[in-house]
Amino acid sequence: MAGGPTKGWRMRDGRARARRRKPAPIGPPALGAGLITGAADDDPSGIATYSQAGAQFGYAMLWTMPLTLPLMVAIQLVSARIGCVTRRGLAANIKRDFPPIVLWAVVGLLLTANTLNLAADIAAMAQAVHLVAGGPVGLYAAGFGALSLTLQVYMRYQAYVRWLKWLTLALLAYVAVAFTVEVDWPALIRETALPGLALGHDALLMIVAVFGTTISPYLFFWQAALEMESGHDGRPRSGAGLRAQLRRIRADTLVGMTFSNLIGFFIILATAATLHADGGAAIQTSAQAAEALRPLAGDFCFALFCLGIVGTGLLAVPVLAGSAAYAVAEAAGWPGSLDARLDKGEGAAFYAIIGAATMGGVALCFTPLDPVAELFWAAVCNGVIALPIMSVMMLLASRPKVMGAHVIGPCLRLAGWSATGVMALVVVAMLATL
Repeated sequence: MAGGPTKGWRMRDGRARARRRKPAPIGPPALGAGLITGAADDDPSGIATYSQAGAQFGYAMLWTMPLTLPLMVAIQLVSARIGCVTRRGLAANIKRDFPPIVLWAVVGLLLTANTLNLAADIAAMAQAVHLVAGGPVGLYAAGFGALSLTLQVYMRYQAYVRWLKWLTLALLAYVAVAFTVEVDWPALIRETALPGLALGHDALLMIVAVFGTTISPYLFFWQAALEMESGHDGRPRSGAGLRAQLRRIRADTLVGMTFSNLIGFFIILATAATLHADGGAAIQTSAQAAEALRPLAGDFCFALFCLGIVGTGLLAVPVLAGSAAYAVAEAAGWPGSLDARLDKGEGAAFYAIIGAATMGGVALCFTPLDPVAELFWAAVCNGVIALPIMSVMMLLASRPKVMGAHVIGPCLRLAGWSATGVMALVVVAMLATL
């Protein structure tokens, strides 16, 4: 009996402490799928596009970054919300609610575009290392492909995501580059707020390229898949627990997409202040952008740019291969997860798709295909496929039978359809310029 009051006091004190305990603030530990997805958007092919924009048009292309940011945030929020609420990836949801021809058309285009993008990114990483250290480009390409594949297959998902978060720091190299060169700040502010760009054929084509590299379908599939995977952590996915997850997703996606577009802004800025100011160098790959910067900005700036290419490539390659694997596995009805253990016989088909996509990209590096052509056709595929996928995502996210009580609200619905409408204009412009 003597212990009774003490025990009761401890229980009451514990309940009081629990009531006083505040929710953990959203900080770095809460950042994950949105941050990684946004950083992966600035892959070597994206770096090449932003470098072309800065070198060819100078500060006059900076306005595209603040314009695309709200569109990018809206559509990535929709994809992440679908993955979180339904606990299915995009392909699984499309399979359940749309005819098979829609499903396989989307998955086929995604796989083609991702493989071409993989080839361009792996080649750019290999060329960047060659610029710094010399040596065989083909060997570097094979090494990067093998490294990425090994990490995806044999590293546990949670540890893998932690490493991907650290790789996003490589993108800060482009911020450093911008602050090591001379910038015309009045022109920067003027062209960002009130661009004086004449919309001729070349300018329109560049705007299409910037939109295509900023809003890409593989990012939709990847973020939805990562939010689906986060359900493996044992946290509740109903009631207050689900609402907390959706709040985290909003913050994570806003930070990730802002980070992505800010880096794109600084890449355009750095190349505008150097290459365009020097006469507008012809830039076709991210490695050429790095090489062109060396005589103008110095060896330190050149080394930072190369570091960013390799770091973003290591981040983007698993995103490209992983998003393709999720899409194909879900469409075929195969089990697939980055948490699967191949040594225990789990996820063999899923990892086979990752291997095929990654090694297919490596193989294309050894063909006579023009890397610029690869980037172009990858952009075409991404632009064409983005429009129907965005439309399908908006329909899915608005259906109560899919989302239950968590259908998207009127503000996000308006923003998402606005992004879809803008992408429709971009696709029409792309087809017209062909």
